Amino acid sequence: MIYIEYIFTVAPLQPFTEILIAELGGVGFESFVETSDGVKAYIQKEEWNPQLLEDIFILKSEEVQISFKQAEIEQQNWNAKWEENFNPIVVDGRCTVKAPFHTDTPDTEYTIIIEPKMSFGTGHHATTHMILSFLLEDEVKDQSVLDMGCGTSVLAIMAAKRGASFVEAIDIDPWCYENSMENVERNGHADIVVKQGDASILGDTKYDTIIANINRNILLNDLPAYQAVLNSGGTIYLSGYLEADREILEDACTKLGGRPVKYKSREGWIAAKFVF
Repeated sequence: MIYIEYIFTVAPLQPFTEILIAELGGVGFESFVETSDGVKAYIQKEEWNPQLLEDIFILKSEEVQISFKQAEIEQQNWNAKWEENFNPIVVDGRCTVKAPFHTDTPDTEYTIIIEPKMSFGTGHHATTHMILSFLLEDEVKDQSVLDMGCGTSVLAIMAAKRGASFVEAIDIDPWCYENSMENVERNGHADIVVKQGDASILGDTKYDTIIANINRNILLNDLPAYQAVLNSGGTIYLSGYLEADREILEDACTKLGGRPVKYKSREGWIAAKFVF
């Protein structure tokens, strides 16, 4: 199988490298390797077209300088490349997120084993890290929890480990769905309900807590759908957007009856807790 490799140089690196990765994932790029000056991104040749990057907003931003070159390459061992760059992390001294091949890791209260493959969510990204921190701080015991845009389902697994009575994880990406199915079983939480889809598949089930770590535009579009399936007095955790977008997300939530309770900020990204 032939892949197209794009080598991006990004200055300044953060948070713009992460924004670039998120946007590239939305147009079909399926594997990424961060470098000292940017990122390498890979897409199958059959999914590629010359106009692919025209709708990548960050490439037009005046806040960052991005250059790139591209080439055709043969298929590589993506998992091996990922393993070269994935180290265990510890969140708030209480939760270790590691891969199955990690052996020398800290002994913490919670351990989550994640093999993300081509899915998003190991805890390394600031947004995932902050939501994990929220879940360690707050009580979800005996609650029903929805993880929208679940990626690897690391956040759903954390909710289950914290005692949630029912957890559902949803992602539109087939890679994320398959990877989530593997990860929930690997962590002893095969009872987590994993579905492929978006907010349109939400039905009559009501939730006490909703986690949505996606991106600004999807959050703004789907917030009414989340509020419609949230129990009165319930909590919504939002992340996946930048500090510059804090006000617009807060306005959207307050118009739906949400009250901002707490914010976290990390590497230019925001995570927020709203009670409705």
